[in-house]
Amino acid sequence: MNKIIKLITVFVLTLAITNIFAEGGKRTGTAGASELLIPVGPRGIAMGESNLVTTSGIEALFWNPAGVSHMQNSADVLFSHMSYIADIGVEYGAVAANFEGFGAIALSIKSLSIGDINVTTTSNPDGTGEIFSPTMVTAGLSYSRMLTDAISVGLTANLVSERMADVSATGFAFDFGVIYQNLGDINGLSIGVVLKNLGPEMKYDGSGLYQEGQISGVNRPPTLYKIDAAPFEMPFNFQLAAGYQPKIDDMNTLQFTGIYMNNNFSPDEYKLGGEYGYNNTFFVRAGYQFAGNAADSFGESSYIYGLTAGAGINYEVEGFGIKVDYAFRDTKYFDGNHVFALTLGF
Repeated sequence: MNKIIKLITVFVLTLAITNIFAEGGKRTGTAGASELLIPVGPRGIAMGESNLVTTSGIEALFWNPAGVSHMQNSADVLFSHMSYIADIGVEYGAVAANFEGFGAIALSIKSLSIGDINVTTTSNPDGTGEIFSPTMVTAGLSYSRMLTDAISVGLTANLVSERMADVSATGFAFDFGVIYQNLGDINGLSIGVVLKNLGPEMKYDGSGLYQEGQISGVNRPPTLYKIDAAPFEMPFNFQLAAGYQPKIDDMNTLQFTGIYMNNNFSPDEYKLGGEYGYNNTFFVRAGYQFAGNAADSFGESSYIYGLTAGAGINYEVEGFGIKVDYAFRDTKYFDGNHVFALTLGF
């Protein structure tokens, strides 16, 4: 077991160092499949997206798959809706099951509701009368296991599918996470590492890339030519997290969390959050997130997120639990994000 833990540690550190010291062009380049970055789960969003080491059960699927193995129930089901920017809706559903001696397995699916878009051409810039509806769907399969009483690991394989009119792209992205609890024999102190969206490039293809054209000076009828779409990278990032849950009493709980996120496509991010719980029934949360060196041409910060807040209610009876959570995330230039979730435990 110690050998396995050492191998995992070396693997995580190697990937992390490789990413942090990658060429500047790689870090500041624009990646695709940005729907992978849209968070799900109001508890984590309300805490500034910083709860990578204190999240557990089905709520951990997006934040850190290592936390799924910390399930308190045999099975969990989660449904979530987010009103995102520009009237975009984000729908999310997941189911997780814990098997004693084996670990936890989970399935998840996230879909963006973008709506109808008018088709325009160079000859009809105001629209042809046709419409199309882009679809962006991410389906994930996760496995998580406790290696020791203090260390847990998790892996998620995501299938990413995008379609816009007559072109589409499909790819794979992997998330890997580790949580180390009670660091240095300090009860409540945890650290963790998450590698997200690690995968090969994606590329659009389809009949929509064929355009009719004619070579000037050549006596031949118009011919269909295919435009070769450029491939794009996955939005890979490395996150280093810490959390502390001080012991108060049986009725009151507190936790403080923070992460550093190193991106390969945008400035690095810093996120802080906290949660207060009463009688494991009522919860209030708040957080703040910001980015370093994120300035536009006017010298103002181009990072659109900031303050977050939310609340939750947890009700449990014998063999069954229900949780209702809400989060609000302030956004620059757009209306704030509202997130709702219902979680059932069996």
